[in-house]
Amino acid sequence: MPELPEVESLGAFLREHAVGKAVARIDVAAVAALKTYDPPVSALQGLAVTGASRHGKFLDIDVDGLHLVVHLARAGWLRWRAELPAAPPRPSRKNPLALRVHLDDGSGFDLTEAGTKKGLAVYVVRDALEVPGVAGLGIDPLGSEFTPEALYALTQGSRTRIKGLLRDQKIIAGIGNAYSDEVLHAAKMSPYKIAGTLSEGEAADLHGVITTTLNDAVERSRGLAAGDLKSEKKLGLRVHGRTGQPCPVCGDTIREVSFADSSFQYCPTCQTGGKPLADRRMSRLLR
Repeated sequence: MPELPEVESLGAFLREHAVGKAVARIDVAAVAALKTYDPPVSALQGLAVTGASRHGKFLDIDVDGLHLVVHLARAGWLRWRAELPAAPPRPSRKNPLALRVHLDDGSGFDLTEAGTKKGLAVYVVRDALEVPGVAGLGIDPLGSEFTPEALYALTQGSRTRIKGLLRDQKIIAGIGNAYSDEVLHAAKMSPYKIAGTLSEGEAADLHGVITTTLNDAVERSRGLAAGDLKSEKKLGLRVHGRTGQPCPVCGDTIREVSFADSSFQYCPTCQTGGKPLADRRMSRLLR
């Protein structure tokens, strides 16, 4: 799933390659991906792209005052193309294309989504805050308001595990499964630690790790083409998605905890005092 660093980088890419160009046409290949109807998507035609920004994991493309807001969900992506085909795409369940934006110089981009479980969402609104997911976002971890004191205040009284708190978009906007794994590994903190038990010092240390991890990921992606961002993310991850591999810090084997539709990775030596966390999937198999 694209998270804050990738969406930040997609915004930067569009500011360089799309701003100043006019929308010539928009083809909707997957009607279910379009979540709004007023204004219609056709209202963007003829207007110039004037900016691109991010709200948590939402990409916000400013088209002369109207906003094309995109949430890429689990398997969505933005694919830039220097030259788009003139013929409209044919809708098909097997076609990953959801929406195509043609610009007036022949370039543009596709919004695609792999797999059968569809979650990609596209909104055309007059204000990004009209999108419910944007309006409900918590603090931005790269914003000036995200201070050690603010993070400590967010944890106080919480009975949520710290892994869950970091992923809760209504609390902290932009961190998902992958970067929460990376943050907790770098902080040497168990994913199961109860957020409300953090001391002020622990919260301050965690704050530093969060900002450093995210800023480093954004910096690694700076200047990359949109198509290269996924591979850069994978190369930069130290524990997430690396089950069974040696920890780059201590050499212990990276373990995994699996759930119905997701999993997370961690290092027992670095994060849990050498104790493996219970994997519910394995527990069921052993019954």
